[in-house]
Amino acid sequence: MYQVDAFTDRLFEGNPAAVCPLTDWLADDLLQKIAAENNLSETAFFVPRDDEFEIRWFTPAVEVDLCGHATLAAAFVLMDLMEPARRSVTFRSRSGPLHVTRDGDLFSLDFPTRPAVPIPEPPGLSEALGASPSAFLKARDIIVVFDDP
Repeated sequence: MYQVDAFTDRLFEGNPAAVCPLTDWLADDLLQKIAAENNLSETAFFVPRDDEFEIRWFTPAVEVDLCGHATLAAAFVLMDLMEPARRSVTFRSRSGPLHVTRDGDLFSLDFPTRPAVPIPEPPGLSEALGASPSAFLKARDIIVVFDDP
């Protein structure tokens, strides 16, 4: 188990995440208990699968679909501490593949895209908002577009 401060080169700064490399998945309730015990915004767990890794993230309360800083923290643990010769890694997640590359001390993360597509107005949404949006889109979430007044 590691604690990594992402987005910084200074101790006790940046965005902390716990990282737990595993050889195989533990039960979901145990992963959740570990994350709750860590009491950080996210704990990343990863397991090797061929030349890639599966990754999952847990807050102290729930599993989440995506977490950028914990992914970078996991890549740091893998490429800096476990396999220092490695320069790239692909993590497979519920949100799709996440590619991390390393150039010296800099890590770059390529997020999956979530293109928004037009949808019909969800029933009752305009009334609930008290306004008339110009468009409704859906990616992971519903996006409501308003024209400038």
